[in-house]
Amino acid sequence: MYQVPSVCPICGDKLSVTRLACPSCDTTIDGHYMFSRLEQLSPEQRSFVELFVACEGKLSWLAHELKISYPTVRGRLEEVIRALGYEVREAPPAEEEQRSAGQRQAILDDLAAGKIEPAEAIRKLQKM
Repeated sequence: MYQVPSVCPICGDKLSVTRLACPSCDTTIDGHYMFSRLEQLSPEQRSFVELFVACEGKLSWLAHELKISYPTVRGRLEEVIRALGYEVREAPPAEEEQRSAGQRQAILDDLAAGKIEPAEAIRKLQKM
């Protein structure tokens, strides 16, 4: 079997499916159906996503499997994110993350020590 193309080889526009057929009973269904976002990715991007899932989303494992650098893997992931129609988010600075983690831990410590009530701890955590 061949992979289904999702882009027109002439103009580059997205293709739509117009006929579905059952190989068992020969039923056919006609209409206009769009491919899912994943099916609209290029074959290389789909392979990347499959390997990403196989590597449990760990970019370092993916870099090892593909024998490319971590920044290159990150760039490819960002390309797939954009191709799927999403915006690439900026990661919070590590210092800010550590500060937030420290603040959360301080609130939980106060709760464990009985210095604050659970409702206050929840309120403080939700404000973060």
